[in-house]
Amino acid sequence: MTPKARTLLYLLVATASGMCLWFMTAAILPEITAEAGLTKARQSLLSSVVQAGFVVGALSIAFSGLADRLDPRKVLATCAIATAGANALLLVIPIDGFGAVLLRFATGALMAGVYPVGMKITVGWGLRDRGLLVGILVGTLTLGKSVPYGLAFLGGADWRMALGAGSLLAAAGGCLVLISELGPYHRRAPAFRPEAIRLAWTDPRVRSAYLGYFGHMWELYVLWAWGAAAATASYALTLDPDAARSLGKLTAFVSIAAGAPFCVIAGLYADRIGKARVAIIAMIASGSLAILTAFSFGGPPALTFALFVLWGIAVIPDSAQFSALVADFVPPEWAGSLLTLQTALGFLLTVATVQITPLFAAAFGWPTLMACLAIGPFLGVLAMRPLVRLFNAEKEIGD
Repeated sequence: MTPKARTLLYLLVATASGMCLWFMTAAILPEITAEAGLTKARQSLLSSVVQAGFVVGALSIAFSGLADRLDPRKVLATCAIATAGANALLLVIPIDGFGAVLLRFATGALMAGVYPVGMKITVGWGLRDRGLLVGILVGTLTLGKSVPYGLAFLGGADWRMALGAGSLLAAAGGCLVLISELGPYHRRAPAFRPEAIRLAWTDPRVRSAYLGYFGHMWELYVLWAWGAAAATASYALTLDPDAARSLGKLTAFVSIAAGAPFCVIAGLYADRIGKARVAIIAMIASGSLAILTAFSFGGPPALTFALFVLWGIAVIPDSAQFSALVADFVPPEWAGSLLTLQTALGFLLTVATVQITPLFAAAFGWPTLMACLAIGPFLGVLAMRPLVRLFNAEKEIGD
């Protein structure tokens, strides 16, 4: 196995396991609510506070230049192991107390040193195949995000088993990345420079990639965080409550996991036909499926299940391409800061969307909420169109 393949294998496992704790409380929410009597506001807070923590952690890394000045492998390993520790502490404190909220915030902040830093390492291994490399990383990350729902499905009412197993996976992955290597295109910045951050707005190419990413994020984390709840509510109209709840968990697990291989497929095509074009295709598909899934609400469970899975497949392949485009457009020694800033701002948007979702659904219904999620990807399509024209122009010059 080549150093590149070996490093990517280690990195993929480390990143996926390090990020698998994101939806842990969302996956076990019915069980901890039944045990602790959580209010709707506390249920929302346990999910949205992870995004808030991630934003704080990512902004700290971006503005300090940490991922560009230090060895990113050590940053990632430290953050993954610390994430596992913060998650494990939920086993020994009251799950309905404010301490649990603080631990979920810390978990999100520490994960900011896992995913964006993993992208920094990944883009250092390629130029011509960068879309594929980041696509593989995001695909594996997507699979990792589905793990809590799988653990919760297997653990049934024993939410502590799922939580403990997730912590072990995250810690093991953090240790694994320490034996990986850095690629030939990796560059370390000697010090943080403010102009690196300003590129996010002053360079129109980077700005378009950022705006497209924001449209993508409007939809993504609502589906991942609340898809199980939305599916359960739909199934409950035709199935008994226990069956609906179990099928809702399975729906979330399958719909998230199913998107993973399509990130790789999208990466293969992105390096051939253009990253922006692939992102646009994915956003059109995911926005359309959001509307179709809304229309299926309360209908035959098999149809709703199938649409949720298709939506999960369509919602994620564009994610890698926004990051790959930013890495293409910026100096390599600044890639870590700008990739981290991109994710920080995107997740800042999700703090609001994830927190508002159950309140909006209670007021207007899950079908209306799902249909409104299509707004983000359709606006993202408009933002990405200039990059398609840029790719076509560059291809003509190259030909």
